[in-house]
Amino acid sequence: MSGDVHDFNNIEMRTVIKFPPPPRGKAPKGIHAILTETLGEHAPLYATVKNWVAKFKRGDFSTCDAPHPGRPKTMTTPEITDQIHELILEDCRISAKSIAEQLGISHEWVGSIIHEDLDMRKLSAKWVLKCLNADQKRQRCQSSEQHLEFFRRDPNDFLLGVIGDHGRNMVISL
Repeated sequence: MSGDVHDFNNIEMRTVIKFPPPPRGKAPKGIHAILTETLGEHAPLYATVKNWVAKFKRGDFSTCDAPHPGRPKTMTTPEITDQIHELILEDCRISAKSIAEQLGISHEWVGSIIHEDLDMRKLSAKWVLKCLNADQKRQRCQSSEQHLEFFRRDPNDFLLGVIGDHGRNMVISL
């Protein structure tokens, strides 16, 4: 402890709760009053003091936090985000479940990275960006204008121009 009364950590506060100085005794109200006098607004709540006193009375004298049950939280690393992005670029129809299996992380975590970090969503079974940047919007507008101009020049050959020579022998019924 550095000497400042505001530098108490949780274990030190619990130790004061466990071994309160005299004359106030071991009642939660007295212990809370001591901590409030000493720490002011940094003192733990009365309910916290009361819970720790009850814990000590039950015979559990540990001042450390018990391990929390359940799956540990994982952090999103740039490496994992890049791996997920590469898998999507290789196959834009890949499922989040498949990505999770390949990388060994949870399906929910993959979904979170895709939706929040990569800002993508599933559209017609493909992963696409939720929002296009200015350059992507400009490129799409130019492409659409080129197709429209090609259609205006020769509506009959428009489909042939889009499909190419491979579409010459195709029968299209409308």
